[in-house]
Amino acid sequence: MPSAETNPETKIVSLFRNGRNQALRVPRAFVLPGKEVMVHREAGRLIIEPVPQKAGLLSVLAGLKPLKEEFPNVDAALMPLDDIQL
Repeated sequence: MPSAETNPETKIVSLFRNGRNQALRVPRAFVLPGKEVMVHREAGRLIIEPVPQKAGLLSVLAGLKPLKEEFPNVDAALMPLDDIQL
C-alpha cells in the first residue's frame, strides 16, 4: 500500500467528532463536486465518491440531435383570432 510520503496523491488528515459522528476535513486538492457523497466500505477501506449529478433540462436539450422531419403547419387549421367570440 502506498504511503503518504511516497505518493503525492495521498494526504494524512485528522479525524474529529461532530456530535455523534466521526468526520474529516477534505483537503482542497481532493474537493468533490456537489453537496453529497456516497460512502461505502471495500476491503477494509472507506470509499468516498461524488453522487452522480442529475442532468438539467438545458443540458439534456442541448444534447439532443436535431430532427430531420418538418413539423406540420398546424396554424392553417386554426380559426383566425378575429373570428373568436367570447
